[in-house]
Amino acid sequence: QAQLVESGGGLVQSGWSLRLSCAASGFDFSKTTMGWYRAPPGKERELVARIFGAGRTDYTDFAQGRFIISRNNVKRTVDLQMHSLTPEDTAVYYCHVLWPAELSNIWGQGTQVTVSS
Repeated sequence: QAQLVESGGGLVQSGWSLRLSCAASGFDFSKTTMGWYRAPPGKERELVARIFGAGRTDYTDFAQGRFIISRNNVKRTVDLQMHSLTPEDTAVYYCHVLWPAELSNIWGQGTQVTVSS
């Protein structure tokens, strides 16, 4: 019954901001490491950012300084704030359970982010 549901995607212009949210259910969310990934058109998923249970975060180079990952262990959500968006950020964005390993096959359905020039 473990499930992740992403929301918040849409069509925005270059330079705009967007906030994505992932709602988790069916597992002990507070003890997980969560990640946001993205899949540009025709490409494989790549890691955007991750956040550990205690709140420590890290980012890929393209996200550093522009994106912020956060979590709320009461609401069981993990958010991704995205700023200064460019067309290269266009992708389907997914949340994922990175740890523990027995939950690492859990993915959301993804939410589409499209950034126009």
